[in-house]
Amino acid sequence: MNIKHLALFLLFSLGTGIAKASTEAEIRSLVEANIAYTNEQLSQDPNRISKHGSREFFSSGGLLNTIQPGNDVSDFEYFSGSVKHIEVVVLVEGQAAVAHYYQEASMKPKGLPAVPNYRTRVTQAFVKEDGEWRIKAAHWSPLQGGAGTSQTVVK
Repeated sequence: MNIKHLALFLLFSLGTGIAKASTEAEIRSLVEANIAYTNEQLSQDPNRISKHGSREFFSSGGLLNTIQPGNDVSDFEYFSGSVKHIEVVVLVEGQAAVAHYYQEASMKPKGLPAVPNYRTRVTQAFVKEDGEWRIKAAHWSPLQGGAGTSQTVVK
């Protein structure tokens, strides 16, 4: 391999690594921004769902739900949550990724019982639509000793 080919190879390798790090950082930041939004607004960000909807299993149990954008805005009397141990798997650079993380919260959805010890594992599939990352699928699974939400149906 001559110097010119080596330089091109290194440039391509570095560029790919930077793009991967960028996608991972974007998804990690988005997960953190979504929990911050809910903490501050006492509601979920209505723009987080794909324009084509999202397929989700809730931590409260039940069957697979289809979430349409704007139809899954949960409102809370109080909500104090955090996320940790965020791991991102890039599926297609700049187009699709999966985030795995833990979420903890103390919450009371409006009109429903309080959940003082919400602790769940989360897997979310993200797609990039019109330059923005959106949730396309999710699975919320309570940790042992934790609780799922008191919400079992979509409004």
